[in-house]
Amino acid sequence: MTDRTLDLRDVPPPERHPKIHDAFADLESGEALTLVNDHEPKPLFYEMKAEVDSFDADGYEVERRDANEFVATLPKE
Repeated sequence: MTDRTLDLRDVPPPERHPKIHDAFADLESGEALTLVNDHEPKPLFYEMKAEVDSFDADGYEVERRDANEFVATLPKE
């Protein structure tokens, strides 16, 4: 499985979701997008689940590494 990582902590909030959707769309089936974020990306999870058919919601994982660092894995079916 190939992995692509986006560190979003320095990206302005209005630019984050479009950047994530573009990167996810570029993935092949079976690959995953890893996000490093300054908050838990729970709203993004629900957005992806509702809007992106190829998002593998069951394979989604998030890890809190410290107060301002969350790492989420968004797999593509």
